[in-house]
Order: sequence, then C-alpha cells, then structure tokens
Amino acid sequence: MNRTARLYALVEELRAAAPRPLTVAALAARFEVSTRTVQRDLQALMEAGVPVRTTPGRGGGWSIDPEMTMPPIRFTADEASALATALAAANASAPFAGAARTAAQKIVVSMNGPASAAVQELAARIVALPSRTDSAVRTAVEQALTTNAVLRLSYVDAAGRESDRVVEPAGLLTADGRWYLIAWCRTRRAGRGFRLDRIAAAAPTSEQAQPHDLTELLLGSAAAGAMQPMALASLTPPP
Repeated sequence: MNRTARLYALVEELRAAAPRPLTVAALAARFEVSTRTVQRDLQALMEAGVPVRTTPGRGGGWSIDPEMTMPPIRFTADEASALATALAAANASAPFAGAARTAAQKIVVSMNGPASAAVQELAARIVALPSRTDSAVRTAVEQALTTNAVLRLSYVDAAGRESDRVVEPAGLLTADGRWYLIAWCRTRRAGRGFRLDRIAAAAPTSEQAQPHDLTELLLGSAAAGAMQPMALASLTPPP
C-alpha cells in the first residue's frame, strides 16, 4: 500500500472507530508498518487540516470527528487542475484563504505520479496581486459569516472617514479583484457593501444576526447584477 492510499485508509479506520480512540500500535499492526511511520502519517494528516486528535494517558490514542470529515473523493486530472487553479488564486487576503490552502494540499495528496506533478506545476504558474486585508479582520468576518453572528466593525470610506458600524452579515461579493462584505447595516438601516481592505477593525458578537436576502441587499447598488459564479451556482438546491 503506497502512502497516499494509507493516509486515506487511516482516516477511514479512525472514522469507523469514532469516537473510540485507536492506539498507534494498533494502527501500525493494522497496516503492517512501524509505529514511527504511523506517527508520521498522523502528523501529516493534522498538518493537512484533517480533524484528528490525540488523547494522552491510559485508554487514550488517536481519534477523529466523523462529522467533520468526508469520505475520499476521486478527482480526474482535469478536475484536480481546475480546483488547484481556483484555490491557488485564493491569495492570503481572500476570505477563507487558510482553508483554501489546506484544501489545495489535500488535492495534491490525493493524487500521485505525473498527475500530482502536473497539478503542482500548474498551480506554481498562477500569481495574484493581493489587496491588503488585516488577518484579524478577515478572521472576524469569516467567523461572523459561518456562525451568523452580528459583527461590530470600524470602517474607512473612500474619503478616508472612519465610522463604527454594527452589521448583520449576508454574504460576500468579489469584483475587480476585491472582496466586499455585504450586510445589513444597523447604523445606516440599509444594505451596505464593506470593502474588506477598508475595514480597520472587526469583532463578532454573541448575538445572532437576522436572516437577510443577499439579492435584496444588492438592489439599487452598483452590484445589483451580481450572480453566483458558475461553479457554485450548481451547488444551490432548486427552490
């Protein structure tokens, strides 16, 4: 069994046993490799973002959260190249850039031989001019969107005026290489777009935001004609 196949098999072995932990010795015996090899493989999975964890002491071992993982997905070379290309363009200033980076690593790990080399070579030929977005701001926006939380932020407009806002995030808009948070602004009592590189500070609150229709918030704005990227539109279930 090659290493790529073993990494997949390790994940599935841990998923099957979850939430019960498995010892390194048991995993080594199962795959007929040394405990050192298993330790190295488990560390590689952690670095790739797979939610494996270790519990020290008697009765401990390695386990995985089965609800936080997906079964193996087999990509064609073209599919892997398309995904690697899109993820390579998600520069460090883009929302969820950290997750994009680990996803790209998993795609490469899932392939071997010439296909893997081709994907890596293609990704290396993609460059981007990132906008300047504070990592703390980006993290706060990501958290507010994923948890549907009200967000407090300080925003600097095009004229350089700074104001404090309380907003209810509805979604993200990308246009001309820049990212915008689309939200209901409680301060202005209207839908607004906040350019991420103009947010000076942001902090999610413990308050849940009210649901807002992204299209409705964009009506009357310069982005009224915005639409889902083709690759994402097919993921939306029909009404």
